[in-house]
Amino acid sequence: MSPLFAGLATLADPALIALLIAATLAGVLIGALPGLNATTGAALLLPFTLTMEPVAAIAILAAIYCSATFAGAITAILINTPGTSASATTCLDGYPMALRGEAGRALGLAVVASTLGGVFSVICLMIAAPLLARLAYNFSPPEYFALTLFGLSMLVSIGGGSPIKNLIAGAAGVLLATVGTDLLTSVKRFTFGYPELSDGIGFVPVMIGVFGISELLIQAGRISLERKTITMKAVKLPSKEDYRRVWKTILRSSGIGTFIGILPAEGATVASMIGYNEARRWSKTPQEFGKGAPEGIAASEAANNSATGGAMVPTLALGIPGSPTAAVILAGLLVHGLRPGPTMFTDQANFAFAIFWSMLLVNLMFLVIGLYGAKAFARVTLIPVQLLWPCVFMFSIVGAYALDQSLFDVYTALVAGIIGYFMRLYGFSVVPLAIGLLLGGILEQRLGQSMVMLDEKWWLIVTRPLSLLFLVFTALALFAAPLRALFQRLHPSQRNRSNTT
Repeated sequence: MSPLFAGLATLADPALIALLIAATLAGVLIGALPGLNATTGAALLLPFTLTMEPVAAIAILAAIYCSATFAGAITAILINTPGTSASATTCLDGYPMALRGEAGRALGLAVVASTLGGVFSVICLMIAAPLLARLAYNFSPPEYFALTLFGLSMLVSIGGGSPIKNLIAGAAGVLLATVGTDLLTSVKRFTFGYPELSDGIGFVPVMIGVFGISELLIQAGRISLERKTITMKAVKLPSKEDYRRVWKTILRSSGIGTFIGILPAEGATVASMIGYNEARRWSKTPQEFGKGAPEGIAASEAANNSATGGAMVPTLALGIPGSPTAAVILAGLLVHGLRPGPTMFTDQANFAFAIFWSMLLVNLMFLVIGLYGAKAFARVTLIPVQLLWPCVFMFSIVGAYALDQSLFDVYTALVAGIIGYFMRLYGFSVVPLAIGLLLGGILEQRLGQSMVMLDEKWWLIVTRPLSLLFLVFTALALFAAPLRALFQRLHPSQRNRSNTT
């Protein structure tokens, strides 16, 4: 049986289907809660998946990813507060439609666009990931080192803030990855006499801390904020006229979102912004955008949900996370002893395609859930934050402890949460820190293997064509923006011409 159909056969397990339904409902619930998002939800649930079979564990995390990304539209439309950052552009037209009494229509558009975008991206994932893995199958340690370095260079843009601050946060993550026993020399580094640090700083407690506990501390300062809620009678399918208006937008945004998702370190937020801008640029009535244009909702939701499948392409095929949530899923793969990369599509092809089919099923599930349950999930937004966030904190502590029944992991999560809080307070994104921790260990391992392979002659890395190509990409990612700014200062006429255009 081919891996494609073998992966589909995995979904014949009723227990797995039940878990996917529960995970989809949980993802919609998480995404509908302002302040929580797919990354936070996946990080909080990660410890509880460690006792499951790898297929079920990663499928649940992927289900959270897909459904929570969609559910951010519920609060974006009803209370003008995006449940996730990827739905920020949905507010621009969703909330005005709700104010006109068309909340049901707006949610219907969001559900359909999200489903179509998600299905499109999963189909692309099934095709692109094996092809990319096949291309990478001939990689050796120097190529993997250069590729991982390129992935780290993309941290410049992943946080959405200052590139310098993103690099500082990413470098701090790489530094944290050096804690523990060096696999090549067996020397213990930065353990400070704590045997718990001999194996390094755990991914899971850090993920829980920087995403979950830091968000709790941030939200604690917003308790007094009031939100205006829009009433909604029912969620209904878009009309034929709506389909006629938005089908091109959905197709265009699905392609944009999938492509943006494949790029390492980008993600649904960037995809939704580009998809929305392109929809407005191609629209015959751009003046309606921001006032309740159906195309605006369709563009944002199709783009951000298609980015989920796209982000899984480099995550599974190369081991480079395509988004913050994909970084959590990558941590889940590593904790389960799975090594993303080309061998996943040869030695574990059935596992990979089972994940693909699971994501496809989840996208179809939240079509039904979104149409028939969005009104109920919208009531979740009325939960007092004074009750919500203490529950999130308790869930974080339990999740950190459940990993190894270790209080040290709890302390690690608390410290990571405090560090994450102050980072966000002073404009540093926590995402580069988390990805730096994930990729730092891989980078060091690949560098050590390369030194052994090249007989300690590190400069030979640049003599290998693919390694040199990735190193050039790394330099461009790091220095393209400063060089562009320098060019504009030296040639002000070019800057004026671009501004005029």
